[in-house]
This record gives sequence, structure tokens and C-alpha cells, in this order.
Amino acid sequence: MKTLIFFTFSLHLSSAVTHSLQYFITAFTPGTNFPEFTDVGLLDGHQFGYYDSERREVKKMEWIHSDDPDHWNRITQIAKEHQDLYKALVITQMQHFNQTTGVHTVQLMFGCELQDDGTVRGYNQFGYDGEDFISYDLTTLTWTAAKPQAVMTKNKRDNNPGNNKVWKNFLEFECIDWLKQYMSHGKETLERKDPPTVSVFQKHSPSPEVVCHATGFFPKAVMISWRKDGEDVHEDVDLRETLPNQDGSFQKRSILKVPAEELQKHTYTCVIQHSSLEKELVLEVPKGGGSMAIIIGVVVALIVLVVLSAIVAGIMVWKKKNSGFKRAPASEESSSTNS
Repeated sequence: MKTLIFFTFSLHLSSAVTHSLQYFITAFTPGTNFPEFTDVGLLDGHQFGYYDSERREVKKMEWIHSDDPDHWNRITQIAKEHQDLYKALVITQMQHFNQTTGVHTVQLMFGCELQDDGTVRGYNQFGYDGEDFISYDLTTLTWTAAKPQAVMTKNKRDNNPGNNKVWKNFLEFECIDWLKQYMSHGKETLERKDPPTVSVFQKHSPSPEVVCHATGFFPKAVMISWRKDGEDVHEDVDLRETLPNQDGSFQKRSILKVPAEELQKHTYTCVIQHSSLEKELVLEVPKGGGSMAIIIGVVVALIVLVVLSAIVAGIMVWKKKNSGFKRAPASEESSSTNS
């Protein structure tokens, strides 16, 4: 089983078979320190465009552009139209929940995926105040209500088949066309491989634990695991979410709760697996108490590629009870085109 898991993950790391284009829209009630409307575009999890109600223009990253000189002007115009729409939608949602005051948010998450074999996936989900509200099913061209207050919205959208077909066309065709175009111009940035810099250190409060922190790596997929005397450890492990750095790379940490006496009796190691490494990186937890950092940088074996930098900004995305988004069943791009 250990070998199977390692092989499966290593295969996933070594072959980037899926590319994605995502958009995150957030609208606030007035009176906060945040812009009332933001629209963020991500390509393979990498921010390439940003719009908010204060700047009122799309800011695109230097590494991405379009063959169409008017493309970004149209994107800016679409964002402005969305701004008015979703600011009004916040008020509508407050009425659904019988709310008259307070700070509230409407969030939209939509996008598409393209695998190397031509398989296409699309999704479209709405959230309100950090929780799921309604989602679109590409197979049935209908909507699913996540809350009783969403049933009215679901019925209204289901009774508008024309708009539902517009969404289907966008997610399965137009979104995919944009994804291919952006990928062709951002290839050097998106297909680079940067190795992680890793540190292992002990923390003694409020309870004894060991932290393994990896940062500066790209692409996003990484695996951090623990071993005790060479055997895998799965209990008392807190694997945190992968987070973006400002330079376009990523960071991730894993925390192992282990009594100090256990650290003295046994050898604990942190194991890092990433596509930029020719073999797994193993760091031993220092003994003797106190804090000690082991930094691994240029000495690791690399797969040499051109390295470019990009900017990643934080996005406000609601946390789902079950991780990940609901995807529509895959469809073959070729067959979809002919339908």
C-alpha cells in the first residue's frame, strides 16, 4: 500500500495533466474596509488578473496576454457589468434571509478544466456569507439549492433555460478557449519547477510538537509526510492548507504532535516529495530540545527549467464543509463541440 500511494502521488507530481481557469467574485455590503466588489482570475491556481470597484480596471500580470488586442478591454467591461449586478444581489440575498443590517457577502466561483486527453469539466457555484447557496449542474442544465432560502432562486433559474444554455456554452467552450490562449502565453511561468526550501523545528507551547515547513516551491502539488524510525506516521499529524507566496510560489506545513521523550528515544524525519526534486527530501528532527532549523536550498537535485516570478494575491473564498468544488461529469471536448 505504501508503494502504491507513493507511485500514485509521484505520477501525479511528474505529469501536469490538468489545467484550470477559475474566477472568484466577491461582493460586500457597503461600509467595510474591503472594496465592495472584487473579481480575481486564476490560471492553474496562479493569479493572472484582478479587478475591484475602487480601481475599476483589470490589472493583468506581466506574464499573461492575449492575441486579441481588445480582449482585456472586453474583460474590464464584463467586470464592470458584474460589479453592478452583484452589488444588487447582496441586497436581494439579505431580503431572502430577512436581514436588514450587518456586513454580508455574495460570492461566485466558476471555471473550467482541461485535461491532456481533451476531457472538459466546468462548474459554477454561489455562496452567501461564507456558505454554499446554489450550484449549477452542467449535465441537467439545472440548479441545486444548498439551503431552503435558495429554493426560490433555484426555481427562477431553472425556468430560464436560455440562460442555463449560455452558462453551458461558456463553461464548455468559451472558457476552454480562453484557457488554451492564456496557457500558450504563460507556458514558461506555469510549467517552471522551483524546489522547496524546507525547515524543521520544535515548538514547546502550548503542547510539544514538531513543524515541517516547505516554501518557495512551484508547481503547487507537494506531499509532506512523517516517519518514525523509518516507518510512516499518520496519527497526530496536522497537514495544513497549501498557501500562495507573494512571488507566485507556494508554502505548506505539517505539524506532528509528539512528546519530548519520544523525540529522544526515536528518530523522526520529515519527508518532502515535489516534482522539482529527483528524489524525496528527508530531514531529521533535531534532538536535544530547543529550536533548530534545517534549511535546504541549492543543494537539492533540481530539474533545471527557466524560472520566472509572478504575483499571487490573497483571495476570499468560502470554506466548504467538504473540500473541493462540485464538478460536472467530464465530457469529451471533441464530442461536445459536435453536439
